[in-house]
Amino acid sequence: MPRKKKNGDQPIGVGLTAKQMKRKKPINTDMMRDIEPLTDNQKLLFDSYAEGKNLVAYGAAGTGKTFITLYNALQDVLDTTTPYEKIFIVRSLVATREIGFLPGDHDDKSLLYQIPYKNMVKYMFEMRTEADFQMLYANLKTQGTIDFWSTSFIRGTTFDNAIIIVDEFQNLNFHELDSIITRVGENTKIMFCGDATQTDLLKQNERNGISDFMRVLRIMPSVDIIEFGVEDIVRSGLCKEYLLSKLELNL
Repeated sequence: MPRKKKNGDQPIGVGLTAKQMKRKKPINTDMMRDIEPLTDNQKLLFDSYAEGKNLVAYGAAGTGKTFITLYNALQDVLDTTTPYEKIFIVRSLVATREIGFLPGDHDDKSLLYQIPYKNMVKYMFEMRTEADFQMLYANLKTQGTIDFWSTSFIRGTTFDNAIIIVDEFQNLNFHELDSIITRVGENTKIMFCGDATQTDLLKQNERNGISDFMRVLRIMPSVDIIEFGVEDIVRSGLCKEYLLSKLELNL
C-alpha cells in the first residue's frame, strides 16, 4: 500500500488569486502519496522515467501504464526545481477523430474524456473529503498543471517546458503520431501509453502506420519501450481473468 502523507487543516488555495496559484504552484509534491511499483515492468517504467527517457508503455489493460506515467509527470511538474511547467494529455477524443458533433467548445467536448484521469489523480493525493479533492483538482487545472488536448487541435503548436502524455496512442494513425512528436519543444518529454494490439483503427494502412511509428522509436536512443503483459495486471481479479480468457480465445 502507498504511504500516505498528511495535509494541513487549511483547504487548498485559500487566500490565493488564480494568478498567484498559477505562478506560485501552491499544490506541491508534499501533498502526494508515495506510490511504489507493484510489478517488474512497473519498476522498469519508474526507472526509465527517472533516467529522463521518453517512453512508450504499451500492453495489457489494467497494468498501470497511464497511472504511473501521470504520477511521475505530476511529481516533476509540481517540483519547482524542474523545468517542467505543465502536463499535456493528448488523445483522440473519439474513434473518428471528429468532435464537431459533440455539444460545446473544445473544453466542453473533452470533459467526458477527462474523467478517467481525474479518478487517477484522486488516488495520488491524500485528501480528507471529496470536497477537498474537488477543490484540489480544480486548483491543479487553474494553476495550469494539467491540460487536455485533442489531436484535432494540435497542428501548429509547440510544447515547451512540458510533459506530453499521448494516451490510447494505438487509436492514432502515423500522420497523427508524427504530428504530435514533432510538436516537442525545449525541455519537454513525451510519453506514449496504450496497447498496440488493440486499436479502433479500421483501415489496414492506418494499422500499419502504428507499426511503422514504433519501428522509428525503437532506433531512437532517447526512447525506452516497455511492454506490459497479463502478469502486470494490477486491477481486480475479474479484470485479469477476463483478459486472460480473451487471449485464450484469440479475441
